[in-house]
Amino acid sequence: MFVRSILSSYSKLLAGASLALMAVALAGCNDTVAQKAEPPRPVLVATAHYEADTPERSFVGTIKPRIESDLGFRVAGKVAKRLVEVGQTVEEGQPLATLDEVDLKLQAEQAVAEQTAATGVLAQAAAAEQRAKDLKAKGWTTDAQMDSSRAAADEARARLDRAVRSVELTKNSLSYATLNADARGVVTATLIEPGQVVAAGQASIRVARFAEKEAVVAIPETLVGRAKSGVASVTLWSEPNKKYAAKLREIAPAADPATRTYLAKFSLPEADDKVALGMTATLTLSDAATERVARLPLSALFNEGGKPSFYVVDDNGAVALKPVAVKSYESNDVVITSGVEEGAKIVALGVQKLDPSMKVRIVSSLSF
Repeated sequence: MFVRSILSSYSKLLAGASLALMAVALAGCNDTVAQKAEPPRPVLVATAHYEADTPERSFVGTIKPRIESDLGFRVAGKVAKRLVEVGQTVEEGQPLATLDEVDLKLQAEQAVAEQTAATGVLAQAAAAEQRAKDLKAKGWTTDAQMDSSRAAADEARARLDRAVRSVELTKNSLSYATLNADARGVVTATLIEPGQVVAAGQASIRVARFAEKEAVVAIPETLVGRAKSGVASVTLWSEPNKKYAAKLREIAPAADPATRTYLAKFSLPEADDKVALGMTATLTLSDAATERVARLPLSALFNEGGKPSFYVVDDNGAVALKPVAVKSYESNDVVITSGVEEGAKIVALGVQKLDPSMKVRIVSSLSF
């Protein structure tokens, strides 16, 4: 009996121990399942973007013509007609305005009459000179009379030449009564009206030529050197997705006394009809040759064992540690030259708590 009771107690102890072991095993399985079911860690990311080491600088400018001329009549007179309006496109040789031609025609007729009279006087003086030569040959006249007739003939010839030139001048003056465009362009200003009396050379019609357009901007004195040696491009506010190559044509020799900036003119050899005069443009200046770098938050740098690295997140939420080449450190950023691709998602915070086997979830903010 005693032995039987001992065996019964021993069996109960074995059964209790088995149950305890099974409970521990089940608890371990539950912990494993719970660990596997842990949700992905939320992380903030920064996007890698490579750009020139020296940042580009942009300036607001205006599209202007390279040549804009104030055209005027070459003779004085009363304006009879103005044939163009502001904004009108004109071709080379197209009439822009005319003067009253009455006085100019009278001057031309007067010049022709003086030429006719000078022709008659010359004929008479030439005949007198010839008679004096014949008499001189026969010895029937003196040298003084011969010289007098020769001088009269020379004066008549000179007067005829002057009359001929006067006729030509009056013809030119008559043609100057019509103001013509000297090149293809657009009228930007009309400074005269019909009935107005203008002086010779007075500005009458302003025409901007279409031959070449340029962007005019104000450059600060710290960037004058880059403007001369750098690469420039222009985009229009009306079409920001298209770039036009620009080349510095002229820069002011002295700064503006009020703004301390230099007026710079950049020619646009590839400008098309979409580049209209007066449009607002953005001029971008960059260095001709510079290393491309990416600036990322300093908190994203994982540096253990002397190898700077970043945690890169893929589309599935997996993270991978990528070693990078660091160029320099700034107050809040680290500047790298290579190691991660353009557009890569870099974990920006909490990199010391990450492990390559973990899954993460990209969020826009860690505040809930």
